[in-house]
Amino acid sequence: MQLSRRRAASDDDNLITFPRLECWNPMTKVATIAAEMNKRRILCRVPLDVLRKKFKASAESPMDAVAEHRAAIQAAARKLIESRAFEEDGSILIRQRDA
Repeated sequence: MQLSRRRAASDDDNLITFPRLECWNPMTKVATIAAEMNKRRILCRVPLDVLRKKFKASAESPMDAVAEHRAAIQAAARKLIESRAFEEDGSILIRQRDA
């Protein structure tokens, strides 16, 4: 008989946190915030059209809307991560229906 040293899964294993990491990509017009779960970084992306329609972002300073509505964006990202709605590259894409 072989014993394994695997620890039992705890509630902390599925804890999703959001460090203060965010950026704007002017080429793709997508804001990205970072999430972490199980010591793994997950990029959560929000396109400009979603920021404009849902959060009234301006094209000149879209990250102002990200800062102002960070809690709502994090809630949408958390829901998508929990439902395992990952894109092929492992990121999360927040669409208008999600925000």
